[in-house]
Amino acid sequence: MAELARADSERGELVLRRRDDGALELRVNGVFVMDDQETSSEELLASAALARLASPDRVLVGGLGLGYTVRALLADPRVGEILVAEIEPDLVSWMRTGLIPSVLGDRRVRVVVGDARTVVADAADASLDAILLDVDNGPDFLVYNENSAVYTSSFFQVCRAKLRPGGALTVWSSSPSPALESAVADVFGACAVTPVPVALQERAETYYVYQGSFSTV
Repeated sequence: MAELARADSERGELVLRRRDDGALELRVNGVFVMDDQETSSEELLASAALARLASPDRVLVGGLGLGYTVRALLADPRVGEILVAEIEPDLVSWMRTGLIPSVLGDRRVRVVVGDARTVVADAADASLDAILLDVDNGPDFLVYNENSAVYTSSFFQVCRAKLRPGGALTVWSSSPSPALESAVADVFGACAVTPVPVALQERAETYYVYQGSFSTV
């Protein structure tokens, strides 16, 4: 195990390390957050949104992570602009300096260092085609307790106001969450839940993607 970078912020400690199996791993406050070995659920977060959209021109991503959701969005030529909200400036810096393979060189990507809730709230109403949220491990296994407000119907109401008709909200979670499903359904009328089987360091796990659409009907 080789530590590549460590940073302290008001929210705790970030550690980027290279495991013995070669994987790049990110931990926050000692908690495993993600690696670059199993990225299927991060990529599904993007593909699930893209599949719902006739014209995914402007997309907001809450949580930069290791960049796999943004990378999957960039693979679709229909995507015109990606606004990324990332609360940890050191994570952005590690990507800009090459410690993490960067997705920030594409002209379609713009990063705002700040809380995803604030970045969403600051967006103009009806200005986004999709909002993708991967800011924590989900409502039941939070790294940052203050992120509990991300998974509520009150915040999803804000998200809905920022979406254009036909737009979609897509949320990642490391575990099943009936409360999250209910909160999305309360705002959007229904919630599609997609389980994603993953192999996490030789363990079989299941992650989840929750999605609501702003219907034009």
